[in-house]
Amino acid sequence: MSDEPQPHEPDSDPFEEIVGEETDRDPDLAVIEAGSRTLRAQAGPPDPDVPGRPEDPEVDRALRQVEEELATRWGETKLDPSVQRIAALVDLLGEPQRAYPSIHITGTNGKTTTARMIEALLGAFDLRAGRYASPHVQSITERISVDGAPLSAERFIETYEDIKPYVELVDSRQDYRLSFFEVLTAMAYAAFADAPVDVAVVEVGMGGTWDATNVIDASVAVVTPISLDHTDRLGETPEAIAVEKAGIVKPDATVVLAQQPVEAASVVLKKAVEVDATVAREGMEFGVTARELAVGGQQLTLRGLGGEYTDIFLPVHGAHMAHNAAVALAAVEAFFGVGQQHARTLDVDVVREAFASVTSPGRLELVRTSPSVILDAAHNPGGARATAEALSEAFGFSRLIGVVAPSSDKDVRGLLEAFEPIFHELVVTRNSSHRAMDVDELAGIAVEVFGDDRVQVEPRLDAALEEAITLSEQESEFAGAGVLVTGSVITVGEARMLLGRGRKR
Repeated sequence: MSDEPQPHEPDSDPFEEIVGEETDRDPDLAVIEAGSRTLRAQAGPPDPDVPGRPEDPEVDRALRQVEEELATRWGETKLDPSVQRIAALVDLLGEPQRAYPSIHITGTNGKTTTARMIEALLGAFDLRAGRYASPHVQSITERISVDGAPLSAERFIETYEDIKPYVELVDSRQDYRLSFFEVLTAMAYAAFADAPVDVAVVEVGMGGTWDATNVIDASVAVVTPISLDHTDRLGETPEAIAVEKAGIVKPDATVVLAQQPVEAASVVLKKAVEVDATVAREGMEFGVTARELAVGGQQLTLRGLGGEYTDIFLPVHGAHMAHNAAVALAAVEAFFGVGQQHARTLDVDVVREAFASVTSPGRLELVRTSPSVILDAAHNPGGARATAEALSEAFGFSRLIGVVAPSSDKDVRGLLEAFEPIFHELVVTRNSSHRAMDVDELAGIAVEVFGDDRVQVEPRLDAALEEAITLSEQESEFAGAGVLVTGSVITVGEARMLLGRGRKR
């Protein structure tokens, strides 16, 4: 078989080498656009952080054209990934990524929420932040944010058109065309320079060393918890995965290291020594010192690099979210030089204001009540365990129905085993991605984990949601019933649309 890259076909994945989660989806499936009256009833209002399709037909048409052109791009199928193509592109663009300082974030779980927290903190201190994240929940424009809001569809289109001639020039010079993710990364760096932003908060797509984002020299490198995911590309142990992720650590930077498996932490610490980087470790130089449940979230005391921050209200649930907050605070302190040049804390009132404003769409997100429907994008066992613990702590459902639709290349058994203790019943289904696991295959694994009497099969996501809601309501004694939709970012995004959270803007 030839090793040459092939054009994007419906049964192939052109992006799997580059992104940390699925990018191939069809947001225009009739069932998703139409939704369901039953599902939309009592749904929350549209979320400005997750825009829907543009209302202007011409803008919508132009955005679809951009999406279609990006979708034709080839994936990075070579066995030894490279930043050569993205480096060539940003060179032609005048190195926009060097027009501002950066905070670079890698890890297995918690990257997006940590990035959003960092963005909120920087904004509260009157810095204009740009944030680049992947994958998107519903709209591709979510990936590039400035001043805490996704780029407008119009600006997203303009940015693509601005860099398109340079993209085509690099395509013509290289053996492999620029990938979907590489083009989006260049768009983000160009948009940030054009804004301009004071600082960029950049989340890797996957890994670190060879990730397209790694053409920046970030003064702060953040490593969120490392666990097993993408083992076919990054390695089969936390240590092997950490080698790739440590590639974002640059000379003289500050590394903010979340709690890690010992072997993963050792790899990152070794890399820091090699490049003379400073290390701040959760549990040593910073961390969570107190945490209590609160209405709508949790109340925290955080120990930062400069001292203690008390009475921090965080409007998201779960111990893992509290740890994300501690990491985000340390990253911003490091960016401001706290703990090195300055032996003081940041203004605690500003820190409180920032954390109180944090949102994280698709992460333990309550989108409906009576019964409660919660969306969470957990797609690996580590993320699933954190979600399960948070749900048990914060909601205490008397009956919880799971709706699970994962990708076929994930550790699906590990995911289901993590959720088994909290799901009373499970509805297995699939999303619109061609990477979605076959429902019958998924059901077979689910029956082995849950038993035949606890598993139901619904091939369509809308039907699965309705069935789960019905199951949660079927007996009046279960007044504290709920539904959790999980397994994939695509699943969460499509469920949001079905539940009325992705309306036109």
